[in-house]
Amino acid sequence: MNSHEHPRSIYWNDCSTSEQKTLLIRPINNKLNDIYTNVKNILTQVYNEGDHALFKFNFDFDNAQTKQLQIPYEIIMHSGRNLSNGIKQAIHTAMANITQFHQAHCYSDVHLETFPGVHCQQIIRPLNIVGLYIPGGTAPLLSTVMMLGIPAHIAKCRRVILCSPPPIPDIIIYTAQLCGIDEIYQVGGSQAIAAMGFGTESIPKVNKIFGPGNIWVTEAKRQINLSPNGTAIDMLAGPSEILIIADHTANPIFIAADLLSQAEHGPDSHVILITPHAYIVEQTKHELHKQLKILPRSNIINNVLLNSRMIITSNLMECFSISNSYAPEHLSIQIENASDYLHHITNAGSIFLGHWSPGTAGDYASGPNHVLPTYGHAITTSGLGVIDFQKRMSVQQLTQHGLLQLSSTITTLTKIEQLKAHEYAVTHRINYIKEQNERSLLG
Repeated sequence: MNSHEHPRSIYWNDCSTSEQKTLLIRPINNKLNDIYTNVKNILTQVYNEGDHALFKFNFDFDNAQTKQLQIPYEIIMHSGRNLSNGIKQAIHTAMANITQFHQAHCYSDVHLETFPGVHCQQIIRPLNIVGLYIPGGTAPLLSTVMMLGIPAHIAKCRRVILCSPPPIPDIIIYTAQLCGIDEIYQVGGSQAIAAMGFGTESIPKVNKIFGPGNIWVTEAKRQINLSPNGTAIDMLAGPSEILIIADHTANPIFIAADLLSQAEHGPDSHVILITPHAYIVEQTKHELHKQLKILPRSNIINNVLLNSRMIITSNLMECFSISNSYAPEHLSIQIENASDYLHHITNAGSIFLGHWSPGTAGDYASGPNHVLPTYGHAITTSGLGVIDFQKRMSVQQLTQHGLLQLSSTITTLTKIEQLKAHEYAVTHRINYIKEQNERSLLG
């Protein structure tokens, strides 16, 4: 790649409205049709053949000859044996922060009297069986184990299972066990999603599937969710994204480092810098290419930089307007007095305020969840939380007096909607109450 050719500097107000829209479009994968068909075949095989298909796919895709799918309890108990105290301490500190943050947004039950004699409640119950998917690949993603396992534990889900491609590293098993998970299966990819979605001889069908993954895993989650009697999913998390808003106080070294940290996730990642200052863009570009030279995943990052954007605006408020249209997964506000601008942000998965808040802190240890909406879904969707592992149920209890007092309101509305049986469900009770009252008066 030509040293300073990418990313390209773009002056926002030199672009037409349609060009501006195009600038904010995420990269699209052109192989979606092939992926759809291949995933459908994998799902069908797991549905029809159960464990047999999983053993076959473990060998075909992960080159692993697994004797059993479930990790034995003894291995789980001894998984921390070879981990250093430094590693264990880092895991414990991160877990404490993530636990503290997630415990704080547990919803309490609601109980109120909406009308005299009409008592209404909202009660919260955990999901019964949940399935967590932890991707494999070049390095163990223990942070994702924490981000899924901790809210599941706080929500008090009765049964939590975890699937990850074989061989599952000790550090993943150890972290899962700290989150209270002792049902771990070595199976990955679309086939793991199929196993949790349909159930096999070894793996139970779950109520909801959680966790990120590559495009195959995401497509499997989509198909499982849409199938008849399908399984719920947390969200369709796409490639990683970051949008940085920078002013004259921003440090180009920090900006470049943050852009590169999201770019190294994979070739489909999307990174954007928006600033009113052209010199910040030029300095960041220079810094990007300087830092890139020492990064091991530079080939992947080069591809990401081809699709990245560096946008120069007329003023700071224009930056916020563009960001809200894009609705980034990670939004980094590297400006003076950053917290003063928080009320201007309406759409973002997770926000990082000021110069000392790298996205990496949120990815690992500061506390909020790192499973976040991508592809602009932050316009309507939130990052993962305890409530995603629970459900809310409403309860109503009316006294005789309450029903009597509310009955005319209800029957008036049933008549407008012309639902006679609804009306009778009230009037039969009212007539009964009146008859009882008359009898008691007659003695």
